[in-house]
Amino acid sequence: MPATPSTARAINDRLALRLLQQEGPLTAGQLKQQTGLSRPTVADLVDRLTAAGLITVVGESGEQRRGPNARLYGIVADRAHLAALDVRTEGVFVLVSDLVGRVLAEASAPIGGDTGTGPAVEQAVSAVESAAKEAGAGRLHTVGIGAPGLIDPATGDLRDSAGLPAWHRSLAAALQDRLPGARVTLENETNLAALAEQREGAARDRSTFVLLWLGHGVGAAVVLDGTLRRGASGGTGEIGFLPVPGTRALPSATDCEGGFHSLTGAAAVTALAAECGRPVSGPADGPGAALAVRAAVAEVAGESMAVRAPAAGESLPAEASPARRFLHTLADRVAVGAASVVAVLDPGCVVLGGEVGHAGGAVLAGLVEDRLRRMSPLPTEVRASGLGGGAVLRGALLTARDRAQDELFAPHGR
Repeated sequence: MPATPSTARAINDRLALRLLQQEGPLTAGQLKQQTGLSRPTVADLVDRLTAAGLITVVGESGEQRRGPNARLYGIVADRAHLAALDVRTEGVFVLVSDLVGRVLAEASAPIGGDTGTGPAVEQAVSAVESAAKEAGAGRLHTVGIGAPGLIDPATGDLRDSAGLPAWHRSLAAALQDRLPGARVTLENETNLAALAEQREGAARDRSTFVLLWLGHGVGAAVVLDGTLRRGASGGTGEIGFLPVPGTRALPSATDCEGGFHSLTGAAAVTALAAECGRPVSGPADGPGAALAVRAAVAEVAGESMAVRAPAAGESLPAEASPARRFLHTLADRVAVGAASVVAVLDPGCVVLGGEVGHAGGAVLAGLVEDRLRRMSPLPTEVRASGLGGGAVLRGALLTARDRAQDELFAPHGR
């Protein structure tokens, strides 16, 4: 069935807007070249999008050129303001941006473990309002939230999860009440980190990969053929519950203690560092793990002996430094969980994300890849996160921007 003139116009408009989003300001000639549309068609869509308040002239192309053909058109950035939240056990991080993703303001609200639900929610919402005010945003169009725990795919709500503060489940509704007209979306933090790594980080050239999140807790996000997979109950990647050797118990439906989390969560990493004679600073169940890994990587980088995984059945030499022992043992642990994911999904690429994965960098990624090569017949590249702990916030912003642009770029009868 042939497209109607109005449908064709809508398709052309969305194509041009997406190009301006991805490439930045373009002239009408550049739009013609990149879209393949005729000059009159491009002229019509430029007039149409300008009249709709979606694009505007933002400059001229080249110092020598003047006139209509040199005009650079860009998306009207202040047409909408967006907020992104990274919700943690100990608080919330916030940023506010314009429609093209330029960050205008940031804020944070540390929230103690003994803070009640009401006061905690108030602190978090106030941080969002403060950032919006600093950014000069009269109102927020879309708010993207990244949080730990399971998101119900049917309702989009955060499910009750053991070990997570009660205020997490009340925050989205409170923001919706306090920010009338805003579209509030909630997504699992590891899923958002994977989306950010896919768009702007270590997995930009991969349509299929797994992000293994190593931070306060552990988790995984699965991207297959360019699509994030959430599972029937929203629980794809809850790898912290994976039963693994090396723990003293089995995880339960309400507690991942005894699972992969017990080997690679932040508390386990700092405990391992201490066992290997490494200094630990910072909270043991938080930033201390990343600091310990980063310090060990820096120390090993200065040693003369190359970092490599021992061959099958081989042990580290007795003279190996505490830093080397710590990193090799940590790689052993990470590889146990990664090998299970690889055996089931064959993703071809595993990205080590979160604060610990980012701190380990190429050194830890290389050690884990060596072990996977011995443990699995499936070739798997292991990469360090390109975005680290900031991936969740970046993923929340990208998701909010996509949703806002999907609505604002709709044809609305044009």
